Amino acid sequence: MYNHQITGSGQKKIKEGFVGQRMITLTPNIKKAILKNELINSMFVTAIGFYPNAIYHDRERKSGSNEYILLYCIKGEGTIILRDKTTSLRPNTFFIIPKHVQHHYKSSIQDPWTILWVHFTGAHAEILYTRYLDSSGDHESFIPYAENLNQLFNEILTIMERSFQMRDIEIANIKFFDFISSLIYNKDIHPHLREGDVVSHSIQFMKDHLDRSYSVEELAAQQHCSTSHYFRLFHNQTGTSPIQYFNQLKIHKSCQYLYFTDKSVKEICVQLGFSDPYYFSRTFRKYMGVSPTKYKARK
Repeated sequence: MYNHQITGSGQKKIKEGFVGQRMITLTPNIKKAILKNELINSMFVTAIGFYPNAIYHDRERKSGSNEYILLYCIKGEGTIILRDKTTSLRPNTFFIIPKHVQHHYKSSIQDPWTILWVHFTGAHAEILYTRYLDSSGDHESFIPYAENLNQLFNEILTIMERSFQMRDIEIANIKFFDFISSLIYNKDIHPHLREGDVVSHSIQFMKDHLDRSYSVEELAAQQHCSTSHYFRLFHNQTGTSPIQYFNQLKIHKSCQYLYFTDKSVKEICVQLGFSDPYYFSRTFRKYMGVSPTKYKARK
């Protein structure tokens, strides 16, 4: 890898090196050993690094890379050019570059970035990349600053620096899966961070009003949406209808009542907004496979 240095004759590539940098690249024999390890061969790190204040950091691959590349900016800024589209990377944003796609990324000269970067591969890496696209498209993704993520990355890098023993490689890759999942699924893990998210707000409303009964029209109106738009958003994000989801929440709550309290089925019906005990029983059996009475008898 290389960076750039400004010289009297223009910009010249020199070997990469930044004060305080850390970097590990796995050798071919270690990669082969990982491919034989069924625990981690579906997704594993091949190279990992930390580049602080990486002025003139500039990398271009006209034929792309054989691996996915994660770039996570924690300070400063830079740009990524992918498929002729330029994306800015600023603090608390990350970007995953796909395999075999021409790309060019570089640090800002005026405000050089500090980045965490990882090359990774494997069958599950491809699946995880599609999840990334589902949540962000081909844009950079913002996540709120989280010190625990930086600590987790440091743990991964430290483990790989100290040993290439397979057990340590396993631990490092298990931690990496946790790290990258925390980035890609950040909004799902922390739904309260989704400003203006109709579906997450509606689900929270349902949880706060399990004692009530609402129609789809009423739930849509509560979120200031048309019924058709609300239903489409809800189904696309959850895979089910609003009423089915609401009923699932009610049934899950009823399980807690049946197992941990002495409330009768009739009392639970009232407490969860079911006006018809028979409808409650049918719904309970649909989701739990047994009647409320039989479920209660199991405890």
